[in-house]
Amino acid sequence: MTKILIGSDHGGYKLKNEIIKHLKSLDFEVEDYGCYSEESCDYPEVAKKVAESVLDTNNKGILVCGTGIGMSIVANRYNGIRASHCTDTFTARMTRMHNDSNVLCLGERITGVGLALDIVDIWLKTDFEGGRHLRRINMY
Repeated sequence: MTKILIGSDHGGYKLKNEIIKHLKSLDFEVEDYGCYSEESCDYPEVAKKVAESVLDTNNKGILVCGTGIGMSIVANRYNGIRASHCTDTFTARMTRMHNDSNVLCLGERITGVGLALDIVDIWLKTDFEGGRHLRRINMY
């Protein structure tokens, strides 16, 4: 099974823990990069750790904050990271099929647990189509 690298700030702490439980129930190996409580922390530090580790290991990453937006902005600053902020299952599927997303970003304050877990499942199960999409990815 694939190892999933996951991290959150305080605004995504509860959802991150729900995702970790879910992934472990599916026999995924999970590496948690923090945060480890609801005490205020800086999301860029966590996003940096996960993004760099995704690049080093070629595993997939999941980042969670209050909205998912801050994490996606920071992660996408790293060449080779294709972080996708998803709020529905269609975008989760398409970001894998067409963009070969390697980091999924979610927002605890905007996406309920049930939907978030469905998004995670679809994102992990969907393969990249390659072809014209790979040509486009190689343009940046």
